[in-house]
Amino acid sequence: MIVNNLPNPARLVREIWKPLCLLFVWDVVVTITYYILPFHAPELPVTLFGTVLGLFLGFRSNSAYQRWWEGRGLWGLMINASRNIARSARNFMPDPEASDYKRRIVLRQIAYVNALRCQLRRLPPDEEVLRLLPQHEADLALSRTNVANGILDGTGRRIDEARRNGWIDTIQQAQMEAVLVDIANAQGGMERLKNTPLPFQYRFLPMLFTHLFCVLLPIGLVETLQFATPLGSTLAGLMFLAVLTIGDDLVDPFANDVHDLPLNAMCRTIEIDLLQTIGEEAPAPLGPDKHGVLW
Repeated sequence: MIVNNLPNPARLVREIWKPLCLLFVWDVVVTITYYILPFHAPELPVTLFGTVLGLFLGFRSNSAYQRWWEGRGLWGLMINASRNIARSARNFMPDPEASDYKRRIVLRQIAYVNALRCQLRRLPPDEEVLRLLPQHEADLALSRTNVANGILDGTGRRIDEARRNGWIDTIQQAQMEAVLVDIANAQGGMERLKNTPLPFQYRFLPMLFTHLFCVLLPIGLVETLQFATPLGSTLAGLMFLAVLTIGDDLVDPFANDVHDLPLNAMCRTIEIDLLQTIGEEAPAPLGPDKHGVLW
């Protein structure tokens, strides 16, 4: 996620420079053709076209932002639920008999959110997952199709073992299981966003209409702008291409890109809070890199 206060025009141009260069070349061709060949450019209702296209792109961008913000809300629930499960383990399980169980549950939850981060970004589990689990437990979770869900199932089994050992009662177990249900529901919502893209019409038609508008734009403006047509048409096209690109950037909040949610930073926040809950030393928070991007 970009956290700079000021926008970076170079980053925007870098993302759309190819269609922008093609648009500029086309504008120049239209302008030269207008002055060389004896013809009059047709009067196109570019204002009407632009207004309709702007409404269409605005609606699509709003839909993409809603997906991005829903993903952020689900990760907010995940952060809160992770704190709750660690606090319940600390308060419910007695010392010193269950001190190791407390720590194992906390480490499993940290491993779980990192495994979920990797799954949502379509990456294999990294060292942040493997270092927090014993080898036999890591192998058991990695053998599952859904690694994060396998780790969460293992946490549920640890809670049931604690109840059988007499460290917690059935009411406390039910309370901790309710937190695990909240975690599973949040994961399900994230997987729904990841696995359900915007409908094909929302993805294809805006792209088609935007590029078609950029092709027609210099034809409708050349008699008015004349030699300034390449400049004016390219600037107008830049605006529409930028809005189109913004929708593409926000539609998947879990893609490993500079515009997406800072999953690494949120996983580190969970790790810090949970380790401090059980009185262990925690790492430092993650900050933005030199480009102003928080991952």
